[in-house]
Amino acid sequence: MRRDAVREFRARNREALFGLLFISPWLLGFVIFTAGPMVASLLLSFTDWSILGTAHWVGTRNYTRLAHDSLFWKSMRVTFVFSAISVPLDVLASLLLALLLNQQFGGRSLFRALFYLPELVPAVAASILWIWAYNTHFGIFNYLLSLIGVPPVAWLESTSWVIPSFVILSLWTAGGSRMIIFLAGLQTVPRELLEAAELDGAGVWARFRHITLPMISPVLLFNLILATIGAFQVFTSPYVMTGGGPANASLFYVLYLYRNAFQYLQMGYASALAWVLFLVLLIFTILQFRMMRRWVYYEGKPW
Repeated sequence: MRRDAVREFRARNREALFGLLFISPWLLGFVIFTAGPMVASLLLSFTDWSILGTAHWVGTRNYTRLAHDSLFWKSMRVTFVFSAISVPLDVLASLLLALLLNQQFGGRSLFRALFYLPELVPAVAASILWIWAYNTHFGIFNYLLSLIGVPPVAWLESTSWVIPSFVILSLWTAGGSRMIIFLAGLQTVPRELLEAAELDGAGVWARFRHITLPMISPVLLFNLILATIGAFQVFTSPYVMTGGGPANASLFYVLYLYRNAFQYLQMGYASALAWVLFLVLLIFTILQFRMMRRWVYYEGKPW
C-alpha cells in the first residue's frame, strides 16, 4: 500500500510539472508584459521621473497633486459623461442586433458578417473615415441633414456636439464582439420554454421579458462590464480626430494620461493617473457585481 501511495504521489507531481511546463510560456509572458509593468508603474507613481533622468522618490505627492489638477477633473468628467451615455446605448444596440440576427431568414450568415465587419477595421482608419463623415462642409451627416432643411452641425468643432459625436461613433462597432456574445447567449435559451409560453398566450414582449432576458442576464452583465471598461479606456478616436479639443471638451482620461507620459514626460504622474483609473474601474466592477444579485439569473435562482 505504501508503494502504491508513493507511485500515486510521484504521478501527481509529474502531472503537475508537465502542466506548469505547458503553461510556462503564458506565465512568462504574463510576468514580463503584465504583472511586471503593473508593479513598476505602481512604484513609479510615487516618484518624479521624466524618462530621460533619474527617478526621485516623492511619496504621495503625485496623488495629492490630482486634487488640484483642473485637467484631471475635466478629463474625468468627460469620460464619465461619455460612458454614462455610450455604454447603455452600445449594449442595447448590440442586444437588438443579436435579437434580429437570431431570427430565421435567408442570408442570415451574410448579414452577421456584414454587421461584424466594422469590428475588423483598424481604429485609426475608422477614425479618419469618421472625420470625413463629420466634416462640417462636405460630410455625409450634414449632407443628410441638409436634405430635411437642418443647418450644418459643427460635430467635432463644437464643445456641445463633440461628445455626442463620439457617442454615435461608439455605435459603429455595436455589431462586433458584444453582438456575437449576445448571439451565443440567445442560442442557449431553451426553445421549449419559449414554445410553452407562446402556447399559453404570451406575446413577443412577454416571452422576451420573462424568459429570454432572465436567461441571458449573465451575458448581459458580462457585456455591461466589458463596455464600461472599454468606455473608460477610449483613446485612439479622440487622439486622431480631435486631440482633446475643442477647448478640452473631448479630453478623455486616457488621452490626458498619454499627454503626461509621452508629451510632458511626467511618467510618475502618468502612473498615478493610471492607478486612479484602475481603482475607478475596480469600484465600478464591484458595484456591478453587487447589483447583479437583484437581476442576474443563475440556475433557477438569483445570484
